[in-house]
This record gives sequence, structure tokens and C-alpha cells, in this order.
Amino acid sequence: MSLHNLSEITTKKKKRVGRGPGSGKGKTAGRGMKGQKKRGKVRIGFEGGQLPLSKRLPFVRGKGFKGPQRKPFVLDLEKLNIFRSGSILTIEGLQEEGLVPKKVPSGVKILANGEINKKLTLEGIKVSKGAKEKIEAAGGKVL
Repeated sequence: MSLHNLSEITTKKKKRVGRGPGSGKGKTAGRGMKGQKKRGKVRIGFEGGQLPLSKRLPFVRGKGFKGPQRKPFVLDLEKLNIFRSGSILTIEGLQEEGLVPKKVPSGVKILANGEINKKLTLEGIKVSKGAKEKIEAAGGKVL
């Protein structure tokens, strides 16, 4: 290792405020003119006596509330007709084909919308009762 091989060290110097008009941050030191925020500390979220936004919003109640992301990604049965007959389907296979997004927090569920005419085997995928009947009628399996 020698001096010409060393990577350049770049550190930004701390801005020295209140050091005269030539510094760019002189006189008011970047705080502007007058008011509580210019004179002292104001806690985060303080709105000058007005009811803060955090208190104006409704409560989120219940243990472990997560909202809409808990619902599984739904997929219609007819979209599975693009696969060859006899193939085994997993969530990863559906992601590779672009039918399901890469991140699915609560899994995938297949609904009985449309018809299927291929013999498919589904592994590790939630299936509605009607979709299961249609898959089994076409000669497939749900594991």
C-alpha cells in the first residue's frame, strides 16, 4: 500500500453558524427572525397550543392490529391455464411467471373465478373451496 493507492477521505466540516455576514449563516444563524423556534427549544410535534396532529388522528385499537396487509394476495383460477398440464405449482413458480408480486406478506389464495382445463398440482398455496373442487374435477391435486 502506498499513498497513491489510498482512497480519498471526504469529510464535511461542521457549519459554524453566527460568525458574521461573510459566512453565509451569520446574524440569525439560519434560524430566521423572531418567534419561539428561534429563541429556544420546542419539542417535536408541538404546534403552538393547537391540538397536535398525533392527538387529532383516530385510535388504532386492538392487539396486533396490522390492517390490510394481513390479507392474502388473491389470484383467479383461470390465470393458471398458462402452465403446462402436470406441472407442480408453488408460490415461487407463480412469482417467476409474474402472476404474484415478489413480496407477499400473507401468502397467496386462489379463488374459483373462471375455469381450469389443465391437470395441476398446487403446493403451499391457499385455495378456496370452489377452486379446489374445480382443480380436482380437472384431474389436479391440492396439497
